[in-house]
Amino acid sequence: MPFAAALALLLAAALGWALLRLRAHRRAARALAQSLLRQQPLLREELSGDPGADWTALREAVNDLVAEAARLRQLRAGHLAQLEGTLGSLREAVLVIDAGNRVVLANAALEEIFPRATRILGQRLDAVLRGVDFLNYAAAVRRGAAAPQQEMEFVDGGRSVWVEATGSPIPPLDGGADAWALFVLHDITRQKKLEAVRREFVANVSHELRTPLSVIKGYVETLVDGHRDIPPEDRDKFLRTIQRHTERLNSLLDDLLALSRLESASPGLRHEPTDLAALLGGVIDDYRARPAAVRHHLDANLHPGLPALRLDPLKISQAVENLLDNALKYTPPGSRVFVTLVPRDSEAQICVQDNGPGIPAADLPHLFERFYRVDKGRSREKGGTGLGLSIVKHIVQLHGGRAWAESEPGKGSAFYLSLPLPLADLAKVEPPPV
Repeated sequence: MPFAAALALLLAAALGWALLRLRAHRRAARALAQSLLRQQPLLREELSGDPGADWTALREAVNDLVAEAARLRQLRAGHLAQLEGTLGSLREAVLVIDAGNRVVLANAALEEIFPRATRILGQRLDAVLRGVDFLNYAAAVRRGAAAPQQEMEFVDGGRSVWVEATGSPIPPLDGGADAWALFVLHDITRQKKLEAVRREFVANVSHELRTPLSVIKGYVETLVDGHRDIPPEDRDKFLRTIQRHTERLNSLLDDLLALSRLESASPGLRHEPTDLAALLGGVIDDYRARPAAVRHHLDANLHPGLPALRLDPLKISQAVENLLDNALKYTPPGSRVFVTLVPRDSEAQICVQDNGPGIPAADLPHLFERFYRVDKGRSREKGGTGLGLSIVKHIVQLHGGRAWAESEPGKGSAFYLSLPLPLADLAKVEPPPV
């Protein structure tokens, strides 16, 4: 055989062997890649074609890596399960995000604060809690530059939610290099609302006190500086004005104290079996004899068949008296004030109705708020404190009932009080006549 032919044959054999080895290496590489993707060990049989001892060592190294990754995943899952078990019973919301701002853990309390934050694991933080302040706070927490606590507002589903956030960086549970962050969110929405109510209350009380005190101060200074030169009739007029505004101040303080007692933990109610029709009849008879009712027509229709109710007769009388005072005060002479007591479903319903000027629809939802007045100037002229209807509402609510108003401008107003009837006596109640 010529030398050239032998050499060609040898080269062809070597090339064939190299191609076989290359194919075996490719199959081994694909098997390794699939093993890593599946996170499963690579079997010896998957390295077909005898790719060599180096590939066997590589297979063992890959299998060790897969086993370590599985161990870390199991450890991470165990840590997360422990965190969920520990934090799940907390009343405060707990949120853990990874280095990419994705939610890793969130307890049930977070959904109570943000009802729309459901199935949020794996989602980005900005898609779960939409608020630039919180994103900035999360970044500051990772840098170690965040304040210990920070208050922030979220608008969630059209409602305003205030939270007090506390955050701290934590080691990554996935073995990464960048820190994760843990946040505890405390819902302070109610406290914020109470603070707003308190500020509004203080502002209203200050405003209500300022007017009579200014009048009293002005007239007293006039009397002190010029008492020798003031004609007797003017002096009497000044003193009567001082007396009127002093009485207004006293009435305002009495109403504030009454409202404070009703809103306290011990409102001091004294429940006793009471014939509600007889109680209302006595209140109405008393008002018929008062000068304020002389030029009004005060009538009543009180259902006589109601069972005795356990209530505080003095407080219920005060509530009805406040409604009668308003009806007589804000209706012109000759108006009719009509009081009814009838059973309605499982309630005893009291209604004080008049045929006066009525109340605009925009004012009806606010009538039982403290210091709210439909006609502010007219109410002050008549001595109103703006607390009467708020006192009525609190008295009725303390008895388990409710209060509301219905009115139409030009067609009078009707104020309703409902008190629950005893369940055992419902079958004995006769329906009102049609």
